[in-house]
Amino acid sequence: MIKREKYIEPIREFYSSDLIKIITGIRRCGKSVILGEIYDEIRSQSDNIIYLDFEDTSALSSIPDGLSLLQYVDAHRGDSLCYVFLDEVQRVNGWADACKTLRIRNCSVFISGSNSKLLSREFTKELSGRYVSFRIRPFVYKELLAYGEELDREITLTDYIVWGGFPKRIEFESERAQRIYLNELNETIILNDIINRYAIRKTEVFKRLANFIFLSNGRILSARSIEKYLRGAGLPCSVTTITKYIGYLEEAYAIATVRKYSAKTKRELEYYLKVYDEDVSLNSIRIANNRYDLTHNFENIIYNELIYMGYSLQVYHDGAHEIDFVAVKGNKQYFIQVAYSIAEDKAYNREMDAFSNLDNSNQKIIITNDDIDYSTSTVRHIRFRDFVLMHEL
Repeated sequence: MIKREKYIEPIREFYSSDLIKIITGIRRCGKSVILGEIYDEIRSQSDNIIYLDFEDTSALSSIPDGLSLLQYVDAHRGDSLCYVFLDEVQRVNGWADACKTLRIRNCSVFISGSNSKLLSREFTKELSGRYVSFRIRPFVYKELLAYGEELDREITLTDYIVWGGFPKRIEFESERAQRIYLNELNETIILNDIINRYAIRKTEVFKRLANFIFLSNGRILSARSIEKYLRGAGLPCSVTTITKYIGYLEEAYAIATVRKYSAKTKRELEYYLKVYDEDVSLNSIRIANNRYDLTHNFENIIYNELIYMGYSLQVYHDGAHEIDFVAVKGNKQYFIQVAYSIAEDKAYNREMDAFSNLDNSNQKIIITNDDIDYSTSTVRHIRFRDFVLMHEL
């Protein structure tokens, strides 16, 4: 497995901190691998180090609760700062109190766990300010290429747009095997991480809502529009419940929502949001006839890549035009329009017209899958194949 330095670098600054380090993110994005890489790095400098994987039933049977965990660490540590790694820690009863105790006993604690019990709400509540969290995401294209090289596999851009970046899926050669793996992963996220975790009683309503949202990536939605869709499907559900369900999907890191910013009112439009799947495979596995949604998956990929690069994002609306992203990092701001292709005149005019109310002091970018460079004197065109290899805009 490749070393994901992009994620390890910011964690490295906290190696000796008494704050609990939480490695979090959607299932199967590589959290345990990163935890292991950090362990290997620290082990090269210190032998006062403990690693426990509670997915191993022998570890869990001998350390079933927080008290036995404290006793185990006390028996196996040295006198100096002890580095303690706890994978799948949520399986230990009383794990949070044990972690808080370890941090005041001269331990540097690193934890990761399943999303069914270690969601953002859990560690916010249980650890109350005594932690720093680091969110891990599925592979972006640069990482897919590196891992594909390790496996002697070629990963094309089309493959990426359709099947996304869950690391393990590229270990399977056939599309059939990848679909089976991704479908099982989807079921675990929906059933274990959300329905069982929150004791959702309206399971059919939630599943239908989740399918609708995963298939609506890259689109502007409102709770009211989702309520109308569910009612039309014979599954009435209140706007309040829909909003709650969307929150559950976000807490499980299955989707991200981007607020729509109105230039006219100088504020966010609270009732409208744009939804992006954490990985585009969550859209593609719901397509039965191979008519994959390349257009919206393409925009979703752009979103994921920009987040990986460190940009904060909003949707921009000036009353007449909408621009897909306002990307901000530090003191730099970019207005970014995304289109699968602008080769046709109608598409070119429509996408370029989105910038018409912006003056030339703004940095304007359009990203497409076209090979021809469509840059103008005021708009910079970035070809997708170049964009996915960039580290900065």
